[in-house]
Amino acid sequence: MKKLNIKEIFYSLQGEGLNTGRAAIFIRLSGCNLKCSYCDTDFKNGIPMSVEEIEKVIDEYPGRLIIWTGGEPTLQLTDEITAYFKNAGYEQAIETNGTRTVPTGIDYITCSPKPEAIPFLKSNFPNGVDEFRFPVGSRGTLPPDIGVLPPARAYMVSPIFSGNKNMEIDQEAVERCLQFIMENPEWRLSIQLHKLLDFQ
Repeated sequence: MKKLNIKEIFYSLQGEGLNTGRAAIFIRLSGCNLKCSYCDTDFKNGIPMSVEEIEKVIDEYPGRLIIWTGGEPTLQLTDEITAYFKNAGYEQAIETNGTRTVPTGIDYITCSPKPEAIPFLKSNFPNGVDEFRFPVGSRGTLPPDIGVLPPARAYMVSPIFSGNKNMEIDQEAVERCLQFIMENPEWRLSIQLHKLLDFQ
């Protein structure tokens, strides 16, 4: 089984989306196929680790929810890898930009699609996702009509934070999200709680 290029592994709470507040093991994989100007994550220069090495690290944590994140985790994850951790008793979620299909064995799909991904979402996710989470800034595009998206349990907009470390509330982005939801009540708000409360 191939090794994964790991940027970091840490235990914390999910800070956004429907699973906000849940304890989770975050496994951040290095590498991405997009270059978003507002990206708040350093996903370069990972360390190769086998699944056995990863399991040894995460076995120290009491939580049993893995969140595969990145970068773009679908560049590295395979059916074989997710099956390994499922057999080890872990629930697995993924945070993806929607440009690629996800491996089997994933229990919860969060898709945060960028404009490049929109034309491919229905083919990449024919059975839908658990949640769509669209980043919204003070400028730029708003989410498309729900009719062009695959089915989801929740459709969310999330205001992009600003500042040098992307940790400051951008009030214009918040106002755009609020206005969008009031005009499109099938959507809901997702705030990055870990930035508001300053935890990893």
